[in-house]
Formats: sequence, C-alpha cells, structure tokens
Amino acid sequence: MTVSVVLVTVVWALREPPPSQPRTDETATGALTPEKIPLVTGDESLIDIFTRPGCPVCHIIPGIPSATGQVGPPLVLSTTGAQRLKDPGYRGEAKTVHEYIVESVLDPQRFVVQGYPAHTMPTWYGSKLSALALEKIAAYLERQTAGDSVP
Repeated sequence: MTVSVVLVTVVWALREPPPSQPRTDETATGALTPEKIPLVTGDESLIDIFTRPGCPVCHIIPGIPSATGQVGPPLVLSTTGAQRLKDPGYRGEAKTVHEYIVESVLDPQRFVVQGYPAHTMPTWYGSKLSALALEKIAAYLERQTAGDSVP
C-alpha cells in the first residue's frame, strides 16, 4: 500500500501540465515570445499594415497617409519594379515584381536602390510580418505608379 501511494505521488508530480495551463519551462516548443509576435497579422486595414511597422517613416507610399519618408526609395513598384529586376546590380532570385517586393522585405540587401544607403532597411522585418500582411503589402505596392498621389 505504501509503495502505491509513493508511486502515485511521484507520477502526479511528474505529469505534464494540462493544456489549459501554459508551460513555463524554456524547452517548451512553440513558446510565444515577443520576438515571435508579428507587428501586423494582415487582418488590419491596409493603412495599419503599412504604418504599424513604420514603413511611412522611410518611404513614400502612394495612398498611405503621412508616407513621405526620404530614407528609402519611393514604393512605386509598378513604375520601378521591372527596372530593378533588370538592373545589373540586382542579385536576387525574383522573376516578378511581386516576388521582388517580398524578397526585398525578407532580404533587403539583395538589391539596394542606387542613391540610397545600404543596411538601412531592417533585416528583421520579414520575421515581424505575417505571411498575409507581406502578401497584402506586395499586392498593393506592385500596383503603385510614380503618378499616384500621396496624401
């Protein structure tokens, strides 16, 4: 009888916590940490998808209020995207403007637009945007032209 009480006590103490209780040990897989939380999920408004990550601070983005930044190139990729893909300095793998936009967010050093400083675009953006948000960003930017108005 004593052995079974000890055994039950040991098993009880070593059991996994129920799913309703979060694991606190550092070996828990899939633990939600601040660096894993996206800045945007893609469910936000288009304006929020651009403004929460701070895109307007560095870029001109037609249709996005206050997107008048001068640090990075204007994001009018319907006008400039094809030219960038053909540029001899382009080292990426994209075949379309849409792919180029995604690639530029995920690996910004693949191509730095002439006249703009290298290593300015944060390399962590790709990990802080959800796939849906990045898809919406690319879909929007590939339609923007130099003639589009900036509010």
